[in-house]
Amino acid sequence: MAEAATNRETDQPVAGGESTRQRQLLEAALGVFLKFGFRKTSMDEVARAAHVSRQALYLHFSGKEALFRAVVQHALATALGAAAERLGDPRVPVRERLVGALDEWVGRYVGAFGVGGVSDLAEATNTLVLPLIGEQNERFLELLAKFMRTSGLLAAYRPAGLTARQLAETLNATARGLKYECTTRQQFVEAASRAVRALCLPLEARP
Repeated sequence: MAEAATNRETDQPVAGGESTRQRQLLEAALGVFLKFGFRKTSMDEVARAAHVSRQALYLHFSGKEALFRAVVQHALATALGAAAERLGDPRVPVRERLVGALDEWVGRYVGAFGVGGVSDLAEATNTLVLPLIGEQNERFLELLAKFMRTSGLLAAYRPAGLTARQLAETLNATARGLKYECTTRQQFVEAASRAVRALCLPLEARP
């Protein structure tokens, strides 16, 4: 059964993606990591949160580090997919689509960390999954840059000599800075809305 669900050497889902069971395990594990941090999280605690036995959890993941890598990969893929969905909804105004995408990608976990703290998870992330973070962030920047071109924002800023990539990087960096100043997700959304409103002003002011 375990062989059908995962590649045991890499602990990554085989072709066809995560099974429903794996998604449930990863979501439960994510909640535990957010609550306790990396060091204080145990496989026993994750198993209890997922309502499975410790042995069943080990059928999917060889240990805590492998589980953490899978959780981060799952969280990033989920956030990226949600951001792409927000940007791709033509029924929603440009400003709202940008704020929604930033909320999904950057603001999603603002205020969600428990006693484990942000620094503990950041340390584990830098040690175990930093290349993956960079890879997925690059994909988000590509999404944003494409949106800058198709939404008309690039045309509004072209006289200033800015590229779509530069606009995307600036907005992403602004959102990341705001994340550290906010204590709740709602605060982040409000701050991101102000930044996006400023960005979109040239577009909205055009006749």
